[in-house]
Amino acid sequence: MFSSFDDHNVSVTSLYMMMWLGPVFFLYLFCLKKWIVLGGFGEFTSLLELISFCQTHRSLAGRYLGGFCQVMCSFFIILVTFNFSGLAPYCFSITAHIGFTLSFGLVLWLSLLISGISFNLLKVLQGLLPSGAPTVINPFLVLVETVSNLCRFVTISIRLMANISAGHIILGLVGMVLCTKIFFYGDFWELEVLAGMGLFCFEFCVALIQVYIFCLLISLYSNEHPEVSF
Repeated sequence: MFSSFDDHNVSVTSLYMMMWLGPVFFLYLFCLKKWIVLGGFGEFTSLLELISFCQTHRSLAGRYLGGFCQVMCSFFIILVTFNFSGLAPYCFSITAHIGFTLSFGLVLWLSLLISGISFNLLKVLQGLLPSGAPTVINPFLVLVETVSNLCRFVTISIRLMANISAGHIILGLVGMVLCTKIFFYGDFWELEVLAGMGLFCFEFCVALIQVYIFCLLISLYSNEHPEVSF
C-alpha cells in the first residue's frame, strides 16, 4: 500500500517515467496550441491556464510583477500533472513527499521575499508591525509576524503533501477492500466497482483543488509585495 511512496522502489514496470514525461507533455501542448488548433488535450491545457491566470489576478501586486502570471501558470500545470500521474497505478507519487513540495514552496516564497526587499525594504519591514498596535507589545508582534512569515512556505508545502498522501492511502485501503470482496464474495461487485470509480474521481478533483489552493496562497502572499510603480 505504501510502495508508491518509496522512491527507491523503482523498476521498469513502476511507470517511473510518467512522473517526468507528464509535465513535459503538458508543457509541450501548452506551447503547441499557440501555433495550431488542438483537440481535447489542448482545451484541457487552456482550461488549466485560464484557472491559474484567474486566481493569479486575485492578487493586486501579482498583476504587475513581471513574469509572475507566467511563473504561476507553469507551476500550476506542472503540479497538476504530477498529482494526476501519481494517481496512476504503480506510479511514484512525488507530490506526496515533503522534500519536493518544500522545494516548490521555498522557491516561490523566497522569490517574492527577495523581490519585495529589492523593491522597498522599508515597506516590507513595516508589514511586520500591525497598525494601531500598543507600543508595549510591538516587539512581540514583530517577532510573531516574522516567525509567521518564515513558516509560510512550510505550511503550504505540508498542506499539499498531507492531502495528497492521505488521498493515496485511502485509495490503497479502499482498493484492497474492494478486491478482497470481489474475489472472495462476488456479491454486488458492480456497485463496489462504481464506488471505487467514484472515489477515484473524487481524488482526481482533490488533486486539482490542492494545487489550486497552493497557487492561490502564493498569489495572496504576493499582496504584501510593495507596489510596483512604473
